[in-house]
Order: sequence, then structure tokens, then C-alpha cells
Amino acid sequence: MDASLATLSVARPSEHVMLVTLNRPAAANAMNTQLGTEIMTLFEALNLDAGDTRCVVLTGAGDRAFCAGADLKERKGMSDEAWTRQHLVYERMVRAMLACPLPLIAAVNGAAYAGGCELALACDFIYASEQARFALTEVTLGIMPGAGGTQTLARAVGERRAKEIILTGKPFGAADAERWGMVSRVLSAAELLAAALATAETIARNAPIAVRQAKLAIGRGRNMSLWDGLALEIEAYHRMIPTEDRHEGIASFNEKRPPRFKGK
Repeated sequence: MDASLATLSVARPSEHVMLVTLNRPAAANAMNTQLGTEIMTLFEALNLDAGDTRCVVLTGAGDRAFCAGADLKERKGMSDEAWTRQHLVYERMVRAMLACPLPLIAAVNGAAYAGGCELALACDFIYASEQARFALTEVTLGIMPGAGGTQTLARAVGERRAKEIILTGKPFGAADAERWGMVSRVLSAAELLAAALATAETIARNAPIAVRQAKLAIGRGRNMSLWDGLALEIEAYHRMIPTEDRHEGIASFNEKRPPRFKGK
């Protein structure tokens, strides 16, 4: 699959970590149909079988943009029918990302506008460079966010802030994004990717089943009542009790050695 990718670059910087780079730097990594299809295909494949991958980092090629949004040059003159067909790809893409059981970290290295901002928001958390800029500009173009932005942004920054961001279409910087809770860390451009990969490696060293179950409990539980969320948490917790990793975790602690988790 990796050899056939034209708009994505996939690397293995360390054991169990996958680095996915949006690779259209001449177009500010804008999302054309090909890029959307490749992201969709990659994450649908990870949903079916992640192999030995335990954490994914998503970034953009170059130092100008993470992703400038949809490729409007490709959309010029596009019929309503073609637009709808293309958007179905983007819908499947973001759903595949949101459904991915693996932790996803966005390393936003520049502009993340419209669909690019939605890509970052579809990840579990975001690290951003100091020069990163965010915006959901769709209403300035006669449309609205349609790759999850109305839902993921409101869950990140709250309903009222999300309304202000989406209804004005105005850009904002990394410092504001961090202050509002959308971005976890702001780093220099030189530090960004290394920091994201270091966090990915930390996650990848932890017990894979435990990490996935914790992600599931947080993601699904936040939309439930407290009591339903607690019930979900216990169901997720009991999944770990019979695993080899649970036994390994206790053994490694008592033997004063690093654990060797296998995801079993």
C-alpha cells in the first residue's frame, strides 16, 4: 500500500510508531481527491489491521502549511454531482480517522485551514508550531465545515467559542488555540516533530490494549451520562484483566525492569 501512495509519505521513525506526512508541499498540502482517498484508505486499513503500529503522528510536508484545506483549483468548475462525490470521500476519510483505535497525534507545522483544521481536530490531540495558524473558513466560501469541524471543534473548545470561530471564519494562532484547549503544546518549528514523535514513542511503549481501551472509554464516554460512562469504563477495564500484558505489567514492576508489552 505504501509504495502506491502519491500524496502521502509514510515512515516508521521508531518501533510501533507511524509517521504520516501530507505530501503536496507545492500546493500547501491542500486536499485534492487523491489525498483524501489516500488518507481514507490508510486509516481504513489501520482500522482493519494495525499490525505492530501502536501510535500515529500526522504532519505536513514543508514549513509553510500543515494543510491549507480543500484544493479549490481542483474544485473550479466542478459540477454539483462531482462535488458531492468528492465530499463522500472526505466524509469517509474523517470517519476512518475518528474510528481509528490507535492514538493519533497531529503535529501542525503551519497553516491548518478549513479541511486542514478538521484533519487536525480529527486527531486525539494536537501539537503546534509557534507559527501555526488555524481557521475554519468555509462560511466565507458559501459552504460550512463538513469534515467533522462543527462537532470536533465544539468538543475541543466549547460551543460558544466554536460558534465564534466557525461563524466568523477568522484565523487564529497557536497561542490562542492552546489557551482555548484545542492545542496541547506549542513548540518551535525545530522542536515540533521531535516532540510529537517522542510522545508517540512514550504511548507506544505502554500496553497497547490498555491504551486503546482507555481511548475508547474517553471518546465514547464523554457523550454519555456519568453513570453510563462509568459502566463503559468498567467494561473497558475488564478487557485487560485476562491479558498477558496485565500480567507482564505487574511482573515487570516487581522485578524492577521495563515491561515488554505484546498487545496480547
